[in-house]
Amino acid sequence: MRLPKICSFAVAAGLTAGSMPALAQDTEQTIGGPHAMGVGLQAPATSLAEQMVFLHDWVLLPVITVISFFVLALLVIVWFKFRESKNPVPSRNTHNTLLEVAWTIVPALILVFIAVFSFPLLYRQLEIPEPGLTVRAIGHQWYWSYEYPDNGNFTFDANMVEKADLQQNQIYLLDTDNEVVLPIDTNIRIQITATDVIHAWTVPAFGVKHDAIPGRTNESWFNIQKPGIYYGQCSELCGVRHAYMPIKVRAVAKEEFQRWVTEAQQKFAKVDGTPPAKTVAAAE
Repeated sequence: MRLPKICSFAVAAGLTAGSMPALAQDTEQTIGGPHAMGVGLQAPATSLAEQMVFLHDWVLLPVITVISFFVLALLVIVWFKFRESKNPVPSRNTHNTLLEVAWTIVPALILVFIAVFSFPLLYRQLEIPEPGLTVRAIGHQWYWSYEYPDNGNFTFDANMVEKADLQQNQIYLLDTDNEVVLPIDTNIRIQITATDVIHAWTVPAFGVKHDAIPGRTNESWFNIQKPGIYYGQCSELCGVRHAYMPIKVRAVAKEEFQRWVTEAQQKFAKVDGTPPAKTVAAAE
């Protein structure tokens, strides 16, 4: 497993103490999380993420590398050939028609080349297939709430496990008191919104990063290919505890998911339209 290039989350597997007993916790593997000494993007867990990794590794990175070395070569040439000691009388040329046409057309062609690969992927991200499951993620300052409207409309909050409350194998800044449990091999539609300020629901291994905006619902989708634990975080600056609202997803087989749903319907059932109180209070 490899670290994401820009936004990395801190290492390895953690299993929450408050997880449902129906889940095979001891056999789960952390897949969607960074590992020490890793380089590059996280290993993809969905077809969308696989295409993003391909776009990054085989389209964008080579183009950026070539451009960077080209600009570096130009800088070295300018520094060596046109230094003051070698050119005491500077050139007074201000225009070169061929050069100006080239530096306009070549970047445009590079953008067209990138668009050939990126536009179909962008379209596929936004074209949501027939969902087998819908989940709602609601951002708050500073925790996430989740609703399962297809499975009895139960809801729960997922708060970060505070450092003083960490148990064995739990990871600070990554583990939550309640996990998002999802089935593998299922088209999952995630509806993302917020109640206060703009947040962002981001799980790199799924290829999902969408803003949670108050008064608006954004949608995305993914299909998890293998069971395991996947981590994410809010990636929008949303206040003083922005770094303390992680996302923890446990992907399980469909049969195991149904067993979890049966228990979750009891544990997280709404009473008179009101969900149970948060198990861990959000920090002031």
